Amino acid sequence: MRYLITGGAGFIGSHLSERLLQEGGDVLCVDNLITGSPSNVAHLQGRPKFRFIQHDVSKPLEVDGAVDYVLHFASPASPPDYLRYPIPTLKVGSLGTLNALGMAKAKGAKFLLASTSEVYGDPQVHPQPETYWGHVNPVGPRGVYDEAKRFAEALTMAYHREHNVDTRIIRIFNTYGPRMRLNDGRAVPNFIHQALRGEPLTVYGDGRQTRSFCYVDDLVDGIVGLMKVDYHEPVNIGNPEEWTILELAQAILKFFEGKGSRVEMRPLPIDDPKQRRPDISRMQQLTRWTPRIGLQEGLTTTIAWFTQSAAAQPRQKR
Repeated sequence: MRYLITGGAGFIGSHLSERLLQEGGDVLCVDNLITGSPSNVAHLQGRPKFRFIQHDVSKPLEVDGAVDYVLHFASPASPPDYLRYPIPTLKVGSLGTLNALGMAKAKGAKFLLASTSEVYGDPQVHPQPETYWGHVNPVGPRGVYDEAKRFAEALTMAYHREHNVDTRIIRIFNTYGPRMRLNDGRAVPNFIHQALRGEPLTVYGDGRQTRSFCYVDDLVDGIVGLMKVDYHEPVNIGNPEEWTILELAQAILKFFEGKGSRVEMRPLPIDDPKQRRPDISRMQQLTRWTPRIGLQEGLTTTIAWFTQSAAAQPRQKR
């Protein structure tokens, strides 16, 4: 099998690239490096079945030879990133998805869209099933990401219905693990970064807003399982265990006892969701997948990786 992965040098894309290589596949990793990093795939460079292409998928891409699967993961995904790059975020969700689907159509390849729990916005239904249409502010600051992904889903279904492209749509809930950027801005790396520096952990609002955190290895297992299933409607993927943001901060602080870190409360950002937890019944029925790695185990591995990475960074001269 030959796989083309857009956003392949990103956090999730790099783990997926590695997994598909382990299963014997050929991987074309496409990334413009706006938020991805060459270091995420440096250990894959030189392998005969891996090829990196630096390219913005919002612009047309030509690839020689057969492609069996197009996996579209390209997009800024954290609030600081898509607020910093609002137009590129909208472009990759629209033009990028169009180009990726066009590639799948031209090559007769299967297609998988990495969508997001953000399509549910600040949900009024809890937990969120795929049948819930969402509660999104289309003109708010987060709308550039929310609506880009909602459009990408609509475009994917249109290509399936109109052109018979064999498509999949996964709605990814909060995921964490090694290779996230320390300045990513999402809760897990943000708290770890602050704790490593001995700074206060910034919790927004009263900290009672909830999220569900899925370790990246579990997520990749689920993605690979869904790729093998003949199903075209959206499918939630994530860990249904729900934590408040304050509980997450306190769990991370326990790994840094004696380092002087503490929790500091800040005002809640605009349109920040109050609850977020996936209903994964559909995923379990289709693939029998269930996450195996709990938050404590996942944080242990993630913090160890971040600590090692921070130690390896050259110190700046004063």
